[in-house]
Amino acid sequence: MASSEHALDTLLQEDRRFPAPPDFAAKAHVSSADIYAEAAADPEAYWAKWADELHWFKRWDRILDWQPPNAKWFLGGRINAAYNCLDRHLEGARRTRKALIWEGEPGDILSYTYEELHREVSRAANTLKRLGVRKGDRVAIYLPMVPEAAIAMLACARIGAVHSVVFGGFSAESLRDRIRDAQAKLLITADGGYRRGGVVALKRSADEALEREGGCPSIENVLVVRRHGAEGEVLGQSMMKEGRDLWWHEALSGADAVCPAEEMDAEDLLYILYTSGTTGKPKGIMHTTGGYLTQAYATTKWVFDLKEDDVYWCTADVGWVTGHSYMVYGPLSNGASVVMYEGAPDFPDRGRFWEIIMNYGVTIFYTAPTAIRAFMKWGTEFPERYDLSSLRLLGTVGEPINPEAWMWYHKQIGGERCPIVDTWWQTETGAIMIAPLPGITTTAPGSATVPFPGISVDIITNEGQRVEVGGGYLAVTRPWPSMLRGIWGDEERFRQTYWSKWAGKRVEAPEGGDVPGEGIYFPGDGAKRDQNGFFWIIGRIDDVLNVAGHRIGTMEVESALVDHPAVAEAAVVGKTHELKGQAVAAFVTLREGFPQSDELKKELMSHVVQKIGAIARPDDILFSADLPKTRSGKIMRRLLKDIADGRALGDTTTLADPSVVQMLKEEYESKEA
Repeated sequence: MASSEHALDTLLQEDRRFPAPPDFAAKAHVSSADIYAEAAADPEAYWAKWADELHWFKRWDRILDWQPPNAKWFLGGRINAAYNCLDRHLEGARRTRKALIWEGEPGDILSYTYEELHREVSRAANTLKRLGVRKGDRVAIYLPMVPEAAIAMLACARIGAVHSVVFGGFSAESLRDRIRDAQAKLLITADGGYRRGGVVALKRSADEALEREGGCPSIENVLVVRRHGAEGEVLGQSMMKEGRDLWWHEALSGADAVCPAEEMDAEDLLYILYTSGTTGKPKGIMHTTGGYLTQAYATTKWVFDLKEDDVYWCTADVGWVTGHSYMVYGPLSNGASVVMYEGAPDFPDRGRFWEIIMNYGVTIFYTAPTAIRAFMKWGTEFPERYDLSSLRLLGTVGEPINPEAWMWYHKQIGGERCPIVDTWWQTETGAIMIAPLPGITTTAPGSATVPFPGISVDIITNEGQRVEVGGGYLAVTRPWPSMLRGIWGDEERFRQTYWSKWAGKRVEAPEGGDVPGEGIYFPGDGAKRDQNGFFWIIGRIDDVLNVAGHRIGTMEVESALVDHPAVAEAAVVGKTHELKGQAVAAFVTLREGFPQSDELKKELMSHVVQKIGAIARPDDILFSADLPKTRSGKIMRRLLKDIADGRALGDTTTLADPSVVQMLKEEYESKEA
């Protein structure tokens, strides 16, 4: 079909299909697709069934109040997230089950049963109260991946304080911005954390945030977890400030291990989590208690088919929403045994993840496509050293996964026996929105498949027409329990960013007729729907290329490149072109053992043409040892666009390694010269 500015061309074809393994399907939580029709017939009643599996001090009076774009779920209900993650597991066999199994990068190990974790959280909660933290106060958490990160979050939830976790890789400036915006009363940090054998000096960054450029006047106390350093001294440089700073272990030492959980209204704020964004001030995404916990609990149980004897490992840092929903709140509310690892996947060598899986008998493994592509690049020798037979399910999160990366994951890590759940969701959605149910869904490499039961997602054009088969804008057409409740302190930005795309328009509804566009959530992604009703995320709308009138998602071109056996990772951007409007520029990382050459560039260009057509043929291919990524592992295509178009580089402070982009710029300029 001819392209228009209102549709997306969908070029990449993927026909491989993988039904649920019969032995897996026979034991799965969900064995019938009837659940989709049941949920669609009455979504509110469906979500209420899930909510009923949680503990409520008082059951709700009303399930949903929807005044677009503002939703309230389980109105009048009283609940506590920490109680649901801990207390309700203490009466049966789960009491002595491992709740948290932690390994530090140097190899130190700690574990907590549900009973022990409950005790630590209660002591931390009482300590917060002693320091003057009350219900509704904000607490900033700036920690490495140590048990205290989860303990601090749950302690806040226990007393009704609002936590705002800041990823430990963020700068002092980023920390300062978030503390100031949230007006946090207390900061919890550490003297440092291990990363690739070195030490990330968190306390030094925290001091800089609190003491320079006007500081953070709202902070009254700082609790410091001692990961390194001698008494009174942190990494030999940053000193404890008398009257403000307290060692975590000393502050908790005399604290009572009994702390009743605060009865929270379902709509009371649980946390604020800032999205860094590529431009502008970070957005403080607000999530409340009842609806968020319901959907985090439900999706953890069904998407991962979580069972009593599972050992579950989500590799995400607690500083990201994935760490919130699928390392802390979702798994612990289900009573799971959760693995937590502090360090890098390639320290001391590239087999570290596989060693952890083998040592702890991990059964469910949830990681990012970025990591999988890195594993591909490193080769099969590392996973082959370890026994991965304990694995029974694999998951991916963070961005769409290229089909060939999916296949590598399926074969090399899953041994062709583990279902893969490719999950689409966002910080803003709070929990998984699109994903297979592994006992019943036939999966397709690269596709998140279908919305979770009770979730309404559609593909819509700019004008509001539904796209039954083909590409367009991803849209969420009904409220969902874990949805964001706003941007902290900025209602107008909330409306403009997420709810204005179809405002003032009538949007075609799946069941016929139309609905007001003001109630349609726009996540910012382009997507396509195939003949089977499967959803394929094809990239951020900001990243869509317009090549000679054709609108092409970067994801499709990248996947065509990664399909080639030499390619581990690819990032595609548009480069200004006099005739085409935009030309395709590709930045490519090769697998080990494949040398760079002009012949390989030509081969890759031809491979793209073969896979998806001449319109997507890259004009430029630049080989690179690495690509610029945010600290959450997402490729920063905005910076690659700057390089391709010869512009001055934008802000690089959110990058994991800022030197990568400068190196790429120099390489690209030398090629162009």
